[in-house]
Amino acid sequence: MKENNNFLRGIADGIPVCLGYLSVAFAFGIFATDKGLSIIQTLLISMTNVTSAGQLAMVPIIAVGGTLTELAISQFVINLRYALMSVSLSQKLGKSVNMFDRFVISFVNTDEVFAIATSNKFLVGKKYLYGLILTPYLGWSAGTLIGAGAGNILPLGITSALGIAIYAMFVAIVMPEAKKHTQTALCVLCAIVFSCLFKYMPLLKSVPDGFTIIICAALSSVIFALFAPIQNEDEDGEQK
Repeated sequence: MKENNNFLRGIADGIPVCLGYLSVAFAFGIFATDKGLSIIQTLLISMTNVTSAGQLAMVPIIAVGGTLTELAISQFVINLRYALMSVSLSQKLGKSVNMFDRFVISFVNTDEVFAIATSNKFLVGKKYLYGLILTPYLGWSAGTLIGAGAGNILPLGITSALGIAIYAMFVAIVMPEAKKHTQTALCVLCAIVFSCLFKYMPLLKSVPDGFTIIICAALSSVIFALFAPIQNEDEDGEQK
């Protein structure tokens, strides 16, 4: 199968994610400094832990003087889904991606980066992936720095509303594939149903959010992979 290894194409594909991350990271920067963290500390968190949910969970633990054990467990649970995403993404990597590249790319393998990379028609190469992760990483870091510097200038309602951008952006990434393949749309609906069950059923409400995301995504993916798989297309557009 042909390999997409265009660095500039990767940068271009990552720009929408970068713009979405600017607003979300901006809100995180204000949130973290409001909890007592310095601008440098807030920026370092975003540059070393590229995960919005993990970072938002991390700051309150740091603010109240929580232990390293609590911090490690919370990050492990919340970010465990990235391990599954990385395993899935590995099936799309071209021959140019070596072991070192895999470690670097996995560092910024966010939900949006994963969605874009796996939606490629061809295998993704090293140069493309480095371009794809570069712009989101810069957007996430820059947004955090600007937000941390802004402090408490903006009202809380506005900063909270900025967090909606991340969900809108992810929906924009998923919708084209859902329109293209009925299986994808049904798989998304299946995951939503599972998520609602975990939200409202008394026996399931106690499951941590991190595990809930993993379980819902894994169950719906396995179900449709077994009973309604999407056929791959070769370069001539023929299904196989």
